[in-house]
Amino acid sequence: MKNKVISLQEAVNKVEDGMTIMVGGFLSNGSPNVIMDALVEKGVKDLTLICNDTSFPEIGQGKLVAAGLVKKVITSHVGTNPVTGDLMNAGKLEVEFSPQGTLAERIRAYGAGLGGILTPTGIGTIVEKGKQIIEVNGKRYLLETPLRADVAFIGASIADRAGNLYYKGNSRNFNPLMAMAADTVIAEVDEVVEIGVIKPEDVHTSAIFVDFIYHK
Repeated sequence: MKNKVISLQEAVNKVEDGMTIMVGGFLSNGSPNVIMDALVEKGVKDLTLICNDTSFPEIGQGKLVAAGLVKKVITSHVGTNPVTGDLMNAGKLEVEFSPQGTLAERIRAYGAGLGGILTPTGIGTIVEKGKQIIEVNGKRYLLETPLRADVAFIGASIADRAGNLYYKGNSRNFNPLMAMAADTVIAEVDEVVEIGVIKPEDVHTSAIFVDFIYHK
C-alpha cells in the first residue's frame, strides 16, 4: 500500500506559481491552516483560489490573499476579510462571486463528471451577465460550469493510513466536494490512525480521492 503521509514541506512543494488551488473550510473551520501558513512562507504566487470564503486576513487562505499571492478568487463571499475587498477595489485582485449553493454544485459537478449545472439562482441579476441561459419546461436557468483545481487542500479530523477521512462537527463543509474536484488532493489532519479504526459508516471521504496526508 502506498504511504500517503507526507511532510509539510512535501505538501507545499506540490504547488507552483500560477496554479489553481481549492481550499476547504468555512471561515477557517475545517481549513488546512498549517499548510496555508507554509504556502505564504514559500511565497508561491499568481494563484487562482477557489474557496467558500477568504477567511480572515490573519488565518488560512485569507493569509494568501493578504500576502498578495493570489491573482483571482472564486468564492461566495469576502466580507470577513477586508483585505480581499480592498485589493478587488484597487484592481489588484480579480474576484468571481458565486452564490454558495451554486459554488458547491459547480465543484460537485466536476467531481461527478458533469458538464455543468442549471440553476435559477441569479436569473434577473448581475450574476447572469455573460452566462448562457437555458429554458427547461418554460423556466429559465443559468448554465454554471464545473470548477476544478490542480491541487485541493482540505482539512479533516482523522485519517487512516489509506487516506479515508472523518470530519468532526461542521468541519465537513466543502471538504468532501473539493476532494473530488482536483488533480491532487492533500488532507491536513489532526490524527492518523490504522486502517480499520474508522468505521466504514464514519468515512466521509473515501481514500480513493485522497493522494496525500499531512499530519499536523
